[in-house]
Amino acid sequence: MTQSFKDIYAWQKAHQFVLLVYRHTRKFPSEERFGLCSQFQRAAVSIPANIAEGYKKLHNPDKLRFMNMAQGSLEECRYYILLSKDLDYINENNYIELATSIEEVSRLLNAYVKGILTNQSNNP
Repeated sequence: MTQSFKDIYAWQKAHQFVLLVYRHTRKFPSEERFGLCSQFQRAAVSIPANIAEGYKKLHNPDKLRFMNMAQGSLEECRYYILLSKDLDYINENNYIELATSIEEVSRLLNAYVKGILTNQSNNP
């Protein structure tokens, strides 16, 4: 049993992903500060923020709605990673680091959602 959203492994990895995004976007061109940097950072922050918010919801449909929003933000970040590479804002190693991190978050978040769904079907 978890005591806090911080105990959720998917949240922990999503938080690490956010820190990674901030570290890499800090190096983007200054003209992207209010463009891609801002969008990428907001989408990244939205992943663990929605996991945290959904954690305290009492009913599974509410929890799942927040997890789905986190999944949507995660997919948005997948695109920003690709775009950043294609614009040469990150190199191949940075691309692999970000892509690997987001894939891990995706896997864990999907497993967390599956757990909620399994719990829901076992407790109608």
